[in-house]
Amino acid sequence: MIDKGIDLDNITYSTIITCAKKCILFNKAIEWFERMYKTGLMPDEVTYSAVLDVYAKLGKVEEVISLYERGRASGWKPDPIAFAVLGKMYGEAGDYDGIRYVLQEMKSLGVQPNLVVYNTLLEAMGKAGKPGLARSLFEEMVDSGIAPNEKTLTALMKIYGKSRWARDALALWERMKLNKWPMDFILYNTLLSMCADLGLVEEAERLFEDMKGSEKCKPDSWSYTAMLNIYGSGGNVDKAMDLFKEMSEVGVNLNVMGCTCLIQCLGRAKKIDDLVRVFETSMAAGVKPDDRLCGCLLSVVSFCEGDEADKVLACLDRASPKLVVFVELLAGKASTSFDIVKEEFKAILSNTTVEARRPFCNCLIDICRNRNCHERAHELLYLGTVYGLYPGLHTKTEKEWRLNVRSLSTGAAHTAFEEWMVSLAKIIERQETLPALFSANTGAGTHKFSQGLGSAFASHVEKLAAPFRESEDKAGFFIATREDMISWVQSKAPSVMATA
Repeated sequence: MIDKGIDLDNITYSTIITCAKKCILFNKAIEWFERMYKTGLMPDEVTYSAVLDVYAKLGKVEEVISLYERGRASGWKPDPIAFAVLGKMYGEAGDYDGIRYVLQEMKSLGVQPNLVVYNTLLEAMGKAGKPGLARSLFEEMVDSGIAPNEKTLTALMKIYGKSRWARDALALWERMKLNKWPMDFILYNTLLSMCADLGLVEEAERLFEDMKGSEKCKPDSWSYTAMLNIYGSGGNVDKAMDLFKEMSEVGVNLNVMGCTCLIQCLGRAKKIDDLVRVFETSMAAGVKPDDRLCGCLLSVVSFCEGDEADKVLACLDRASPKLVVFVELLAGKASTSFDIVKEEFKAILSNTTVEARRPFCNCLIDICRNRNCHERAHELLYLGTVYGLYPGLHTKTEKEWRLNVRSLSTGAAHTAFEEWMVSLAKIIERQETLPALFSANTGAGTHKFSQGLGSAFASHVEKLAAPFRESEDKAGFFIATREDMISWVQSKAPSVMATA
């Protein structure tokens, strides 16, 4: 057409632009759009929506807004698809003001959202952390006569679960059954995962039985994994093992996550022989150990001794031989230099996913303390801090110095506290300026099954005779005044810290 001098009209340009978008040739789509604009042709609704989507996928927010405003100025009335693009873009950025702008624009133009737009805006509300507004938007959708689909309900359930709105989530489930709204695997499993996160055992069991009675949504591997997580977190070994046997009977394979949940449960219950059997069965079934499973085995090693520890280490050796070698190095000769420990630890971290690095370090510190290798524990804490595994461990203001141990294991928290006490003792001895208050934050878990650090930390503080007491106002906080710290250092600290 170009070679023959045939003018390209609006439909031709729109077809080429839309084709380029569908072929994921975003730069080509923009190139042809700009070429179209230079000819003086006005884009139609389809073209505007397509190019808005292209800019949004490329992360060009300013270009999206500019094009939208330019189109509106030219008389273009956006359709629901264009608003879905805007809503998704703002949602990806977690921009609540942007989402609100989209809703206001639709209202001012009299554009009625369709199901796609509502689903997009609900997902955006979730990413922006606005559960209340998501609920209001959902009710608006239902009141307008639009029935939710599986994607709508899954998005809302994820929002409720993330915000820990258990009552609203369960009420929505009952409403879904009453109205016979569509359910699929993703929605069922989202509900089960939420129950696992919130520790809702009875509710999860009812939902699981509901799945078993369903014709189209029988429990799959992820459904069983959620239940294993619930029973494992609650320490219900018998139910967890019954579920493991049931999976074999109905032909559902255990995945690596389910294996991890079950091993964690058996480890806490000190049922090491059962743990080994589950691990070997899983390996024979083709489960490939990941860092989370290795971390779980490492955690069990941290509180086992003798033959039991050796059995778990044998499992870990099949999953990660290098990790076992490092554990033996830590508990081996005291003459092993710090430089060797540093290099080996660095190698372990480099081969570990980012999210598993801190749990690995926590477990390794616990193992060292359990085997009376306290110096090694302090070395690992130092290395973990150097490698950025414990950001925000210490915070200081003019009025307060705080130790934040919420993300540490019990042994790592004890080690960090000891380090802090030694450091504070030296500062006090040098008569440097001190704040009025010192605090340690162990956190107060909101999960029903969360055990927290509080009681273990309190025992350790008492053992060291440190002047920290539990706060009456803030759960999970231990506080000490400047005067108490100075008095402690001058009277008890030297002898206490020498034996820490």
